[in-house]
Amino acid sequence: MKETPFSTVLTALTNTDQSFPSRLLKRFSDLGEKEIAEFMKTWPQVPLIRKRTLMKNLYELFIDDTLMSFEGIATRLMKDDDGEVRHWAVKMLEDTTDTTLIPELVRLAESDPNPAVCATVGTVLGQFVRLAEMGEIGDQSKKLIEETLLKMARAEDPAIARTALESLGYSSRPEVDALILQAFNRVDPLWQATALFAAGRSADNRWQEQVLTGMLSEEDDVRLVAVQSAGELELKVARKPLLDMLEEEPNDDIFQAIIWSLSQIGGEDVRTYLQAVLAEAEDDEQVEYLEEALANLAFTEDLKNFDMMAVDPDLDLDLDEDDE
Repeated sequence: MKETPFSTVLTALTNTDQSFPSRLLKRFSDLGEKEIAEFMKTWPQVPLIRKRTLMKNLYELFIDDTLMSFEGIATRLMKDDDGEVRHWAVKMLEDTTDTTLIPELVRLAESDPNPAVCATVGTVLGQFVRLAEMGEIGDQSKKLIEETLLKMARAEDPAIARTALESLGYSSRPEVDALILQAFNRVDPLWQATALFAAGRSADNRWQEQVLTGMLSEEDDVRLVAVQSAGELELKVARKPLLDMLEEEPNDDIFQAIIWSLSQIGGEDVRTYLQAVLAEAEDDEQVEYLEEALANLAFTEDLKNFDMMAVDPDLDLDLDEDDE
C-alpha cells in the first residue's frame, strides 16, 4: 500500500469532527526533518485532549512494535508546555543513546514541576549510565548524570527516588552500594523490588543472598524482579531454586522470567528442563518464547565455552624452554 502523505496525517490530527485513525499512528515513526517541522507547525492547532491521547497511543505502539521510533517528535515535545505530553515524550526516549539530549534531560530532572516527568527522566538516564560504564560517554557527562541521579535518589517523592536508584544500578560509584542496601532494608515491597532491580544491573554477586531471598517472596512484584536479577547476574546458586520454581509458579509473567533467567545462567539440566516444558506447551506464544529461550541458552553456552578456551595473554606458555 502506498504510504499516506504526511499532510493527510496532519489534517486528520487537527480534524476534531472525527477520531484520529489508529492506522495512521505508524506514520509518525522515523520522521525526517521536514516532516518534523510540519508536525511542530501543526501541533499548536491540536486540542490538548487529542495531544495527550496521541502521545499515549504512540507510546503504546512504541512498546508493542520494536521497529517503531518516535524519537524525532519526542525530542521536541519533551519541552512541551503540558506536563502529560512531556511525560509521554520522555517515555518514548527510554532506548535513546543520543548524548546531545543529556543537558535537557538533566534540566527536566532538576526543574520539571511534574513528578511523573522527573521519574521518567530518571529511567531514561539509566541508559546513559550504562553507556558511561562501557566508556562510551565522556567523564564530564558521566559525572553530570551520576550526580543528578544521586540527588534524585534522595528525593522526597518515592517514585523519583526509586527510578533514580534503578538507573544507578549500572554505576560503579561507591555511594550506590549503600543506597541499594538501604532500599533492601525497607519493608515496602516497592523498595525491595527497586533494590533487586538495581542489584541485577550491578554485575556484582555480593547481592546473591538478597536475590535468593527475594525469589521466595510472597509479593509477585518482588519475586519477579528477583528472578530477573538472578538471570542478569548469572547466579549459578540460583539454578536449582529456579528449576524448582518451574514446577509450582502460578504467575505467568514470573514463569516466563524463570525460563529466561535459566537461559542466561545455563548449566547442567537447564536444556533438558526447558525442552521438557516446550514439549508440553500448547500456547503458540509460550512455544515461541521457549524457543527464543533455548536459542539464548545456546548463546550462553557458546559464550561460556569460548571463555573457557580463552588464553590468558599474561600466562607464560613457552614450553620450548622446558624441553631444552
